[in-house]
Formats: sequence, C-alpha cells, structure tokens
Amino acid sequence: MNALELIDLHKRFGRTEIIRGANLAVKKGERVAIIGPNGAGKSTLFNLISGRFGPSSGQILLNGQPIQNKTPFEINRLGLARSFQVSNLFPKLSVFENLRCGVLWSLGYGYTFMRFLSGLKDANEKTEALLQELHLSHKRDVLTANLTYAEQRALEVGITIAGGAEVILLDEPTAGMSVTETSHFIDLIRSVTEGKTLLTVEHDMGVVFGLADKIAVLVYGEVLAFDTPDKVRANARVQEAYLGSVVADQQAQHATTHAGAH
Repeated sequence: MNALELIDLHKRFGRTEIIRGANLAVKKGERVAIIGPNGAGKSTLFNLISGRFGPSSGQILLNGQPIQNKTPFEINRLGLARSFQVSNLFPKLSVFENLRCGVLWSLGYGYTFMRFLSGLKDANEKTEALLQELHLSHKRDVLTANLTYAEQRALEVGITIAGGAEVILLDEPTAGMSVTETSHFIDLIRSVTEGKTLLTVEHDMGVVFGLADKIAVLVYGEVLAFDTPDKVRANARVQEAYLGSVVADQQAQHATTHAGAH
C-alpha cells in the first residue's frame, strides 16, 4: 500500500484550473521533493493534501483511505502533519512548552486544563527526547520569540512530528536560511523523519538533490516526471520545462573542474 496517492486530481478556482489531473503514488518511507516553476501549483497541491482546500475532482488516499473531503484536523489524526512557509509558534511560551503542545495530542491528553502538565511524566519525557533530537536542549527554557530563525524552523519541524504522524509535509523548510544553516537543516530533517514518509516543496536544488529519494516535477498543475534525482536531472522534458539552467550550470562547473585537473 502507498502512504499517499493522488488520482486524477483537479482543482479549479472559478474558471482557472490550477491542478490539472495530477497523479502521484508515494511509497511508505520515501522522501519526495516536489519542484516546479512559480505558478505550477505546488502550494495548492499541499493545501489539497492537507485539507485546507477541497479538490474539484479526483481522489487523495492516505494509507489507502480517501481523505479529500476531510478537515485538516481529521487528516492530522489519521497520520499526516504539515508545516508551513511561515513559522506559526507560541512566541511567549518556551521551546519546551511549544513542543509539549504537539506531544500532548499524540498521548491522548488533548489540551486539558484538568491536569498539572508538570505531572505528565510520559509527555515530559517524550518532549525532552524530541528536544535532544532537534538539538534544542540548550534552548529548553528560552522563549520561542528569542530563537534564531533557523532554530524556530527546527522547532516548527519538531512540532510537526511531535504528534506521531507518519506522513510529513514540509513547505519550503530551508527558505531564508544561509548555506551553513541549510546544510545543518538537511541533516536534521533526514534524522527526525527517519522511517517516515516525507513530501517537501523546495526551490533550493541543492536541498532537493541532497535530501530526496524521488523528485516530482509539477508543471502547469500536472506531474511531468516522478523518478530518482539522477533520472529527473537527465530527463529532457524536465530540463526544457524547469531544470535547464540548473543542469547547464552544473555541467559547466564540472567541465571547468575537469579541465583544471588536466
């Protein structure tokens, strides 16, 4: 069974069709990057999968179960979680408290005011473990508003996985980061999503080729190609539609390096 499957998916806004019969089948445990030119429909596709929008037609299957008519919270409880381009954290709560909010649901507590949170041993232990995994233990008691941008993004990813979802959607997770921060963040994403199914929208080709097992190329609302990074890189239709300049730059760099070696 696929973890996530899109079948002839369409989305129209009035007379404008944004998603035009998209088909995609993601296996459990795969890391998939969705790329494409601006206006290709990447954000709309994420909004459809996570339940923010309903499709005009077609199906979305999560572990074989149709979810296209479910609300975001229903989809989340079925095992899919999503982060957004803009961090959405509680700025006046500590890093630990923010992360624990995500953990509570996974342990069946919900947002209960009938218990003292300090006494929830299992929730607190799981939160501490996640802090270590995110390399944020040293910022445990710092207010979220005082974190660096990269640290806030790391916390956002932590909250996304805290609920125990097996399918994770990350929307441009490295946007706005420096080269060094991006490199560290790729390692972090790879670590915390180990064994999970990951879909990410990303413009940085270094991130895409360094993280993804497969790449889905979305052009004008259709999946033009879906294959391994090497095969997508070599796909003539993809080069023409999107990757041409990237591939040309890489080939030029390789040729320069090769000539220098001789």
